[in-house]
Amino acid sequence: MKFNVEATSGKARAGTLETTHSKIETPVFMPVGTRAAVKMMTSEDMEELGAEIILGNTYHLYLRPGSDLIEDLGGLHEFMSWKKSILTDSGGFQVYSLSGLNKVTDDGVWFQSHIDGSKHFIGPNESMKIQKELGSDIVMCFDECPALPCTKEKMIASLDKTHRWAKICREYELQSHQNLFGIVQGGLDLELRKFSLETLNEMNFEGLAIGGLSVGEKNEEMRQLLEDFVFQMPEEKPRYLMGVGKPLDILNAVKEGVDMFDCVLPTRNARNGQMLTSKGPMNIKNERYQRDQNPPDVNCSCKVCQRYTRAYIRHLHKVNEFTAGRLMTFHNLHFYLQMMRDIRVAIKENKFDDFYQRFYKEFNSNEF
Repeated sequence: MKFNVEATSGKARAGTLETTHSKIETPVFMPVGTRAAVKMMTSEDMEELGAEIILGNTYHLYLRPGSDLIEDLGGLHEFMSWKKSILTDSGGFQVYSLSGLNKVTDDGVWFQSHIDGSKHFIGPNESMKIQKELGSDIVMCFDECPALPCTKEKMIASLDKTHRWAKICREYELQSHQNLFGIVQGGLDLELRKFSLETLNEMNFEGLAIGGLSVGEKNEEMRQLLEDFVFQMPEEKPRYLMGVGKPLDILNAVKEGVDMFDCVLPTRNARNGQMLTSKGPMNIKNERYQRDQNPPDVNCSCKVCQRYTRAYIRHLHKVNEFTAGRLMTFHNLHFYLQMMRDIRVAIKENKFDDFYQRFYKEFNSNEF
């Protein structure tokens, strides 16, 4: 993997990240393909949208259809006919949040499947084995992610597991094309974050992620932590903020120097009737759109906005047509990916602050 910072504007960075499968322009938003598919989208759709990297979920793919089966069928790229880059998470977050019952030990986590209640164990070695079988380009360390708020004593104990597990992950032999990212934890405690960063830096990962945010803390607390911490991360390595987030959260994190993002929001919210626009979120279910012949976003160039009206998409959603979810998901992903392209241009022109102010004002205009 190669990473190069090409331009800065304030602390915001524009760069390129190269894997065996694609060249990724950063800052980048990675659509979430939980079960080897971005919900309601095909691989052709993702290519049309211009995505260069998507995220796959280790926990879900381990349970169904099984990482060993995917390996037998040529790996995740071949299985889902996706020729560009893939990042897989470690499965840890889902183990803690989705299983009906789990027990954390020094070696990993015993848990019950949310599907059939069967008992399973995933630790650092197991997570690496699953991700090696999947064959993703970027592999994430297995870590513990305590919910916030969290006592300092509990966070210190959690960090001890995360760091020991990171060392085990680092020593595991992956496929030659795979790159391993460490995950910095520590909650909202800046000193613990620094300690975690120093510990992981000694292991020399190909990239570093910020985990444990957007898990219950106040938005302003997350913003303050990013402002105080991100600039201390190595400049020569990609910085990944896991599970974030809303458009303005991404904008604020880019401002602090973050390069990579993922979130289910654009796809999940689309299925619930929310379309993201340059003037803010729009709830297509509202009766005011029943006769509205405007496109969802008059400033959007995606094929949905170029062809369909708010009234038509509202009708599809109200009668539970699958097409509604497809159209809104395509539009929302286009919104995110275009936002990242616009951010990149602003950074390269050293005009990010102007873009930031304009985007913030328009998105908060409350037109809808």
